[in-house]
Amino acid sequence: MFLAIPLVSLAAQSAARTAPTPIGAYDVVPELPGMGRPVDIAATAARRRALLQRIGRGAALIPAAHERNIERDYVQDNDFRQDNTFYYFTELETQDAWLLLTARGPDSLETVLFLPPRTPSQERWTGLRLGPDSVAVRLSGITTVLPLDSLDSRLLRIRVAGARGGPVYVPLGPATREERRISDLAFSGGGADVRNLLPIVDSMRVVKDADEIARLRRAVNISVAGHIAAMRVARPGMYEYELEATLEDGFRRNGADRLGYPSIVGSGPNSTTLHYDVNRRRTENGDLVVIDAAAEWGQYTADVTRTFPVNGKFSPRQKAIYDLVLGAQQAAFDAIRPGITMRELDGVARAYMRAHSGTLCGERTCDDREYFNHGLGHPIGMDVHDVGFTRPLEPGMVVTLEPGIYLQAEKLGVRIEDDVLVTAKGGEWLSDAAPRTTEAIERVMSHR
Repeated sequence: MFLAIPLVSLAAQSAARTAPTPIGAYDVVPELPGMGRPVDIAATAARRRALLQRIGRGAALIPAAHERNIERDYVQDNDFRQDNTFYYFTELETQDAWLLLTARGPDSLETVLFLPPRTPSQERWTGLRLGPDSVAVRLSGITTVLPLDSLDSRLLRIRVAGARGGPVYVPLGPATREERRISDLAFSGGGADVRNLLPIVDSMRVVKDADEIARLRRAVNISVAGHIAAMRVARPGMYEYELEATLEDGFRRNGADRLGYPSIVGSGPNSTTLHYDVNRRRTENGDLVVIDAAAEWGQYTADVTRTFPVNGKFSPRQKAIYDLVLGAQQAAFDAIRPGITMRELDGVARAYMRAHSGTLCGERTCDDREYFNHGLGHPIGMDVHDVGFTRPLEPGMVVTLEPGIYLQAEKLGVRIEDDVLVTAKGGEWLSDAAPRTTEAIERVMSHR
């Protein structure tokens, strides 16, 4: 029987640490079911003002994403996911839109949202869409909303003004370079001073604001629910895809928008393959299972990994390796403070492994690249490997800690990954409602 763990219980467990996000705070907009979740108008306006302070004078042109073609592309989850940059400044999940920000001085920012017209005949296939009307003004918090066909005349004015109007910032990424309006501005030699917007926006996205942290907490809690559900149904003889189905059922039952990334469910020999996601092997008694999987919610994704014995009981050997990985993770967590880097935390985790390995990994210590063959962690946000990897940690950053040991000859892999909010005093576990110790895992699995 598939089991979903209610988010309410997880929120109750963490109530002493932080005030939970109100359950109704991000309900789907009732009159426009195709639009997604409501916008935090104050948060998006603050981000646009922060961008204004950085660019001073000039304009920024940002396109939304387009619907993928289900006849041509392999669409595994949804046929649309919003462009991160457009979402950061609007939180709108509407397609084919454009945002034009024009800064005329340190305190003057004109914000214009351009939307395609609604097409009732098409909406019979796609559902309701946001159009250039008063509903869009109310839901977006942007007071100037115009039809998309008026964008080109605005851009013509920018091209005519040239350098006098200040630089024009556009996101020059793999997808947006193909946008006609961006390529016309950036590559036609029309006289405008065109610059890449992405480095500026990426630097802003490193430290999360309150709205982003709330979304990440929700994504983490949903992810934890899925992991616990998988632990509780695990039995020797189950196929990896059966565990995957229970896991992702837990995500969906608790409101996940989509997967943060393809779920990794590796048992036995597959537990030693970092990005194994075929998930077809039949588990055997005595196997460890590594599940690296998470949900995306409100365009923000968690990243959680748990390792557990499919029969519900760690062997002494498995427990010894697991406890060493757990100790390395705890050592890194204890070292978190503003100013430290992920590279330095990686060194802390490896030093712990080196000092406590004994002969667990043979002649070499377990921190050796043969056994711990990846980095300790990375930032998360709208991308599972988010921006800001090389920056020293600051309060408001959210990172993962994921040490591991992989012993291929023994078909034994252990990885533990948790999401951590950096605070002024150190770190805050976000995903610790998923059992981390061998005792806690066995206790959860004994109540199946």
